[in-house]
Amino acid sequence: MIEHDLLFSMDIGTRTVVGIVGYHDGETFKILDFEVEEHKERAMYDGQVHDIDLVAKAAQKVKEKLEKRLDIKLSRVSVAAAGRSLKTCKVFVERETDLLIEIDKELISSLEIEAIQQAQKEIEQQNDEDVSYYCAGYAVVNYFLNGNIIGNLEGHKGKKAGIEVLSTFLPKVVVDSLYSVVARIGLEVSSLTLEPIAAMNVSIHSNLRLLNIALVDIGAGTSDIALTKAGTVFAFAMAPIAGDEITEKLAENFLLDFDAAEKVKISLSKKSSIKFKDVMGLSYEKTSDEIVESIKSVIQMLAKEIADKIYEYNGKSPSAVFLIGGGSQVPLLPSYIAEYLQIPVERVGVRKADIIRDVEIKSKKLAGPEFITPIGIAVTAYLNRQKDFLQVSVNDKVIKLFNSKTLTIADALILVGYNPRNLIGRRGEAVTYKLNGITEVVKGEPGEPAKIMLNGVLSGLDKTILNGDKITIDPAVEGKPTKVYVKDLLHSFQAKSVFVDDKRYELEPSVTINGTLASLESQVKDGDKVEIKEAATLLDLIRYFDIADSNLSFKINGKPVGKEDTISNGDIVTFEKQDENENHNENPDNNGIAVYVNGKMLRLNENGKSQYMFLDIFNYIDINPRDVKGTIYMRLNGKSANYTDLLKNGDTLEIQWQ
Repeated sequence: MIEHDLLFSMDIGTRTVVGIVGYHDGETFKILDFEVEEHKERAMYDGQVHDIDLVAKAAQKVKEKLEKRLDIKLSRVSVAAAGRSLKTCKVFVERETDLLIEIDKELISSLEIEAIQQAQKEIEQQNDEDVSYYCAGYAVVNYFLNGNIIGNLEGHKGKKAGIEVLSTFLPKVVVDSLYSVVARIGLEVSSLTLEPIAAMNVSIHSNLRLLNIALVDIGAGTSDIALTKAGTVFAFAMAPIAGDEITEKLAENFLLDFDAAEKVKISLSKKSSIKFKDVMGLSYEKTSDEIVESIKSVIQMLAKEIADKIYEYNGKSPSAVFLIGGGSQVPLLPSYIAEYLQIPVERVGVRKADIIRDVEIKSKKLAGPEFITPIGIAVTAYLNRQKDFLQVSVNDKVIKLFNSKTLTIADALILVGYNPRNLIGRRGEAVTYKLNGITEVVKGEPGEPAKIMLNGVLSGLDKTILNGDKITIDPAVEGKPTKVYVKDLLHSFQAKSVFVDDKRYELEPSVTINGTLASLESQVKDGDKVEIKEAATLLDLIRYFDIADSNLSFKINGKPVGKEDTISNGDIVTFEKQDENENHNENPDNNGIAVYVNGKMLRLNENGKSQYMFLDIFNYIDINPRDVKGTIYMRLNGKSANYTDLLKNGDTLEIQWQ
């Protein structure tokens, strides 16, 4: 075989470096050889490379031994970032929505992007703002409509839409340090994945990932947790306790050094009786049950830590828990985890390498759960067979995305920091006003959503992207602000038709804005107080005609009425003069007469004149019939008048230019 056909993977762990070489024949991944090398000193902490040279020395030995035994030259390697280096953050975002428009997928995606970007900001603020992160995965925990949890936002209408998202981020420094180690030993990274994803790919078949399952990799210093739901890994967590806690308790109880205690721990699940020597040189033989009983409290503590973390990030107990890693073989651990999660004990199990499908393992030494992740890295490299980073451009800005899952346009927008609020066209500015004391809101015009193009083709946020893709976005356009006029408000207010002296009049409602009389074309502004009053009583009618009513009596449909009586549509209103001597004392000596012109009383009193014509009135008012300003309108007691009509005391005249 040539090196091009081989897959070389390395699991660079906290205590050891494991290397595996194999090949895929199209159906099965066949392991040719493997090598394990311990770090001579503490070169890694919790999955993070701290001393690149020391880690590189262990990796170099693994590489050289495999090359020598297989008589090949290795130049490319697949690696994985530790799950314990991942950072997880839960955030909630909410946005006001249009009551008139259904919530669609684009708005939901926009909310998800906003939540993930907010989570990234919080992660950076909590740690070091100079550290950059890749989004390794996320899941929607809850949707909210008007502040209440709802199963799915799509298709609903409401005032507010919210989303709670659990996001996981991988520090870029972790990726950079892995690349540095590989470069030091003359290798090139052929693929990069996450350890929990690699383990998941071989220990939990894809059809099982539709279930809510927790995969727990119990190592030396930490227990790494991956959670699946709906076919994908949606969250990662880490419990800062693992196999070393058990080893240290054994060393304390039986006066053993760390290595001897580690051997006893490994034997607990394999032998019924174990022989060992303490640091004083004394020999002992105890049953596994006796030893387990002495460390039961630590096993319970480990189980509770793991169960608590699962519940914290999953929000509930999962359907099942799969345990892998060297620390998973501790007796009683599965039953305690099941007890704390309150699930049947048969739903918590240890997954060993021999359950991996489509992998040929010849050596029994590779059958343990501690080898699931190294094998998973190799198998994942074959399954992906693509670059671990995609390079795409967003509005001509080139970015790299960590290729840990199927990537979409939304993922690119998250990384580039695109403002998700520019994706949804907001309605134009609304006008809020009070109409007769009741608050009214008139919304603006709907906006236009952003135009998203992928390689020149109109696309959505959920469109899958590939290496080299070009994304361009024209931001959403806000709708035009609304304009409200008085005439728009009169549709629910009725004009009243009344008949006065056989003539029909339309009594339109009176309108004021902030106390000032308004016309039909007056514009209503935000915060205005609008009052609209219909003509309701006879007094409104008197005011409408601006009538001086001191010498008049009134009838509606032939019946005498008072000024406070109600008028209705179609009513016939008549004005009648009362007794002149009783109501008018303006001309007691018959010297002249008193008349009412446009609602105001005028006394016509010229020396020696006993009769007055309509024409005489122009001597008393500012209207000059010779200075024509239109058609002159003249009424005498509600009827058309002529210049020569005689006037009597108490007559009512109307004169104006039309």
